[in-house]
Amino acid sequence: MPGDLVVGLDSSTSATKAIAWDRRGRLVAQGRAPIPLANPQPGYFEQDPADWWSSSAAALRELTGQVDPARIAAVGISNQRETFGVFSRDGTALRPGMVWLDDRARPQQRRFGETFGAERVHAISGKPLDVIPCLYRFIWLAESEPDLFARAERIADVHGYLAFRLTGAWVTSLASADPMGAVDMASGTWSSELLAAAGVDPGKMPALVAPGEPMGTVTTAAAAVTGLAAGTPVIAGGGDGQCAGTGAGLIAPGAAYVNLGTAVVSGSFGAAYAYHRAFRTMNAVADGGFIYETCLRSGTFLVDWLAREVFLVEPGRQRDFFAALEAEAAASPIGAGGVVLVPYWQGCMTPHWDSFARGVIAGLSGSTRRGDLYRALLEGIAMEQAATTNDAAAATGVPISSYIAIGGGASSDLWAQILADAAARPVRRSETVEASSLGAAMAAARGAGWFASIAEATAAMAGRPVRTFEPDPRRSARYAELLAIHADLWPTLSAWNARLAAFTEAGSADTEAGHG
Repeated sequence: MPGDLVVGLDSSTSATKAIAWDRRGRLVAQGRAPIPLANPQPGYFEQDPADWWSSSAAALRELTGQVDPARIAAVGISNQRETFGVFSRDGTALRPGMVWLDDRARPQQRRFGETFGAERVHAISGKPLDVIPCLYRFIWLAESEPDLFARAERIADVHGYLAFRLTGAWVTSLASADPMGAVDMASGTWSSELLAAAGVDPGKMPALVAPGEPMGTVTTAAAAVTGLAAGTPVIAGGGDGQCAGTGAGLIAPGAAYVNLGTAVVSGSFGAAYAYHRAFRTMNAVADGGFIYETCLRSGTFLVDWLAREVFLVEPGRQRDFFAALEAEAAASPIGAGGVVLVPYWQGCMTPHWDSFARGVIAGLSGSTRRGDLYRALLEGIAMEQAATTNDAAAATGVPISSYIAIGGGASSDLWAQILADAAARPVRRSETVEASSLGAAMAAARGAGWFASIAEATAAMAGRPVRTFEPDPRRSARYAELLAIHADLWPTLSAWNARLAAFTEAGSADTEAGHG
């Protein structure tokens, strides 16, 4: 049957997944391939853009080895956000791509906020002043590698680069470009004001296309290395966070998705552009509208860190270990026996926007057991999510009545129940396990003409809840008391942490001088 599948090509930080979906949102076949990540020095995270493409091509080849390429009606792209490369016109990378984890541009971010105005940055881009958007790494390149940056003929996010490799056109989705921090969110165009202040020629940026609209067709050269049929439409998807929200079925106000993944990302939908420090604003992978997004950079990353660095569990033994640990944490009382954890291991985005923030474990005693520590971790992340959800709902005036839970952490019954109790909202676990790919596939389904809108595609293809965790009123009341205690901890420590961060940076310089 020709054209009965669409592909969601999901290029994440660690791997590319090419997944074929049918009209009911059922996963039919998939291919996967890894992407190497380099950490050449502290704070620097880089990837070779050639690996973005070779990984995508390998994943697509594996997929097209399982299904007839003629069955694929269109391909949509989902991508890791805030990651970009600089290229010659023919797509040759001039240096390694700079990944969203990279925070080398903190001085440039701070200075840009002082000169351009942090509030103006926020109003235009929808993102509070923060090191993650690419804009500040553009400035780092202009200052640190000026000759190379001047020779760059194209600057593109992962979506834009893959679109170029597939179609030959420098084009990207508006919902992939805007996390770069250089889009005027109100007009949906590149911000000439921000780019000029950063010293970037707007002509070097890819053309913007709305999610669900065509970007081109697969070239003969791309077909030869992917197995796709030449002429297959390539449709604009979006950043993996927004695609995940669409894949989870969230394209209307009233609820939020929460992705309990490496980071914990949650978003609620709104039709109007709004900005506030309680969230950052992204274009939705929908027929219009925006996602008001909260983000905690340490999610299952922190779970893995605890197992590896504190409990010294080898990767191959983690499944059995976590089964035992979850039972021990379930036996620990609300409040983990007096242990509170602030999960800022990777800095803090919402609500404090402090890239120097660091994690805290408070209330340890000789009676603390490992189950208490694990429960404190799950509670710390749940309370952060509850607080930021409350803040976002208050700032937008749009109530958030429940969560749709996706991501690896959503498989934990204990974590889902703690989140429901702490937030006093039902948590509905989605059956969708590859929400970002499915969201991109929904955009592809719209672009292929299967449906008249992404909303129709979502209604037909989104996964259904497989279990709902209802909040218990008694436990929610206890968490409301604990939430107030938790909320006071970081403001109490933040000034002290700033002194410690300054001391640590000065100490690093002294050590290097001592060895010089």
